[in-house]
Amino acid sequence: MEQQIYRGYWMVSWFKQEFGLYEQRLADKRGVEPETLFDELVNAVPPGSQGLVLQPYWSPGLKEPGPEARGAVIGFSGVHTRAHLYRAIIEGLAYALREGAERTTRRSGVPITELRVAGGGSQSNAALQITADVFDLPASRPHVYEASALGAAIDAAVGLHLHPNFDAAVQAMTRIGRPLSPIRKHTKFMKRFTRGFIYACISS
Repeated sequence: MEQQIYRGYWMVSWFKQEFGLYEQRLADKRGVEPETLFDELVNAVPPGSQGLVLQPYWSPGLKEPGPEARGAVIGFSGVHTRAHLYRAIIEGLAYALREGAERTTRRSGVPITELRVAGGGSQSNAALQITADVFDLPASRPHVYEASALGAAIDAAVGLHLHPNFDAAVQAMTRIGRPLSPIRKHTKFMKRFTRGFIYACISS
């Protein structure tokens, strides 16, 4: 089974283009990628982004939530800055992924007990920590973030008989990094926050 948020962590690129001029200039001076500086924005804002909530459907969905879906940001107040908006993006993506995981669990009957995070977004320690906090599960990443390419390399290695079978190839060619555990005070807050937010939406 597969769950997809179309143009999910692409939103980091969208944020960089629309709001990240300062980080782009600073990154040029330091000789690094602008995205490496965005963790500082995340860490400058408390969990829950002080009430700012983002629905990350900047592009039409597929089956879920559907092609009519649109993105939304609600809960703005005078305290919010672009750092809050960026953290709200990451939190919104994590919640959308959790929603998909919950559907998968219901359909399969198999509980999810830990997370493996790959792809471009996995390079961010802050994004990985938020994912662990939102899921309330330990999250770790493989030694390379381009996991699709690694999977293709494993297929090729077995096909060329460099390894006798897939189990042996996976054992030899993959390594999992140190998992990040959920931060308990964050998970407790996020659970209270989402319950309160859902109640407010239903009441309104």
